Amino acid sequence: MAIGRRLVLGVVGLGTLVVYLVAGVVGYRLLSLLWAQRPSPAVVVAIVLGTAVLFGGLSYWTGTARLKRSLEAVVVPRSRAPALYRRYDRLTDRMRAGEPSLLVARLPVPNAFAVGGPNGAIVVDRRLFALLSLDEMETLLAHELAHFERRDALVQTLGYSLTQSIVGLVGILLFPVVVLTGGIARGVALLRGDPESWSRSWLGRTHRGALGVIALVGFAVTLLVLSYSRRREWAADDRAATVTGNPLALARALGKIERASTPDMGPLTPLYVHGTEENPLSRLLSTHPPMDARIERLRERARQRL
Repeated sequence: MAIGRRLVLGVVGLGTLVVYLVAGVVGYRLLSLLWAQRPSPAVVVAIVLGTAVLFGGLSYWTGTARLKRSLEAVVVPRSRAPALYRRYDRLTDRMRAGEPSLLVARLPVPNAFAVGGPNGAIVVDRRLFALLSLDEMETLLAHELAHFERRDALVQTLGYSLTQSIVGLVGILLFPVVVLTGGIARGVALLRGDPESWSRSWLGRTHRGALGVIALVGFAVTLLVLSYSRRREWAADDRAATVTGNPLALARALGKIERASTPDMGPLTPLYVHGTEENPLSRLLSTHPPMDARIERLRERARQRL
């Protein structure tokens, strides 16, 4: 029985080696042809950036309508909130953010976020109208309008698209290494009669190393995008405090949202004005700064005005 199993493993291992060696030869020739006709580094950069801009732009321009449909968000009638609209109109007059629609929806938690595209909108959870005062709601809307001023949603969407393009490019460059090292390592392990040993060989370690490089590049670029997102939250807080002249109202609004929210906010978390942070790693991977730090910063700003 052991001899039969060893024979089967040997045949499978030999076949695996043949397949991957043939793939290696074919891949080498294809890469040689591509290398001979390789574009300049400037062209490669242009292709990567162009791909990121194209797909990121399409996602940005089409995302608003899809999101509004999924949330069943509706426009807040002016007749139902005349006082809020008077303040909102003053904000849009003072800020270079256009006139995004005010939408109301039933979100997983009391919160608000801005979505861009040709029909930009600020989506507000219906519970916020009872939870926040008029001053607090005004500062929250000013925060979201600040995101429109700097096109933060567009920049963040393009950033994620660029991340995917860079990871894809690195993956293409390392694909021959990943495939050949993994395939040959498995084939040799099968020939030895020990299929599980492939990962311990130097080929297996090279295979894992190549995959690790791809993952590391993606992680590093993602950290840059998340860091940018957190900086833009600080900037939006500052802009809202400047435009309204009421940093304490925004601090109170954020505090009320914090107390009314639960940790599980689902796939819409990156869009919310409020984010959850519980430990250093989650804070590093968060799209938002710690809420307590934002509130304290706004309070300090109010103290400096006295």
